Amino acid sequence: MAAITASMVAELRGKTDAPMMECKRALTEAEGNMEKAEELLRVKLGNKAGKASARITSEGVVTCFIDGSTGAMIEVNCETDFVTKSDGFLAMATAAAQLIAKNDPADVAALGALAYSQDGFGPTLEDVRKGLIGKIGENMSFRRFKRFASGAKLASYLHGTRIGVVVEFDGDDIAAKDVAMHVAAMKPVALSSADVPAELVAKERSLAAAKAADDAATAVAAGKPVQSDEIVAKRIEGGVQKFLKEVSLFNQSFVKNDKQSVEQMLKATGTNVKAFTLYVVGEGIEKKVDDFAAEVAATVAAAQKGA
Repeated sequence: MAAITASMVAELRGKTDAPMMECKRALTEAEGNMEKAEELLRVKLGNKAGKASARITSEGVVTCFIDGSTGAMIEVNCETDFVTKSDGFLAMATAAAQLIAKNDPADVAALGALAYSQDGFGPTLEDVRKGLIGKIGENMSFRRFKRFASGAKLASYLHGTRIGVVVEFDGDDIAAKDVAMHVAAMKPVALSSADVPAELVAKERSLAAAKAADDAATAVAAGKPVQSDEIVAKRIEGGVQKFLKEVSLFNQSFVKNDKQSVEQMLKATGTNVKAFTLYVVGEGIEKKVDDFAAEVAATVAAAQKGA
């Protein structure tokens, strides 16, 4: 009979989220065959066996790796903030950024297939991820990454582990680092007003128009004169232009000196920012909100109903 090792048990638990002893029993029954053991658990436990992979991973870290003009930034997610402080999780995230920079994987699947071993798990990064899921007991995922190799200089800034910025530039290193810190603080969506996505501009124009219509309705109700269509149109366009300045990097007031814009600071230092990438952990992921009081109330109600 094949020897059942701790790493095999951990790998199976990572795939199924089944209890350790159940995983060991399944592997023993399957004589060490991982696929057969997984099938045995799914038959025995039903959909409970896959619950780890279905849980929302809205926490996590952003990490960067830069080597000359080549670099990478990645967001690696988990379920709770507790895991983001785990040495194993952090080591895997750091290794992933290095693997991206050096190997240029096409996507998350290709990244997971790259050779990497850690904490007794391997021989691929995906095997390490699954092994750590089994070891720690939380779902983890490589959400998104970007590789930088355009030939431009690179500057990065990490605000803790939750916000990461990489700036592609030519010119002064200190100015570029300051821009990276500025982006982390002010979160622009584009370099210039012209680069702001059309859908965001359309949304802002729609909001400005709705506000103007609401103001007109309020004026009518109060018996006050209503502004002409021409004035209303100018107000709407003025609101849009203000929005564009607020969300475009070059037009924003520089965080270290609000007397000048970022564009003015860059010109003064002879620096040209070509692009920036901003990652914020969990951005756009729907987080699960547990209502403990409601859960307790529902449990009590169910108990009373069954009494």
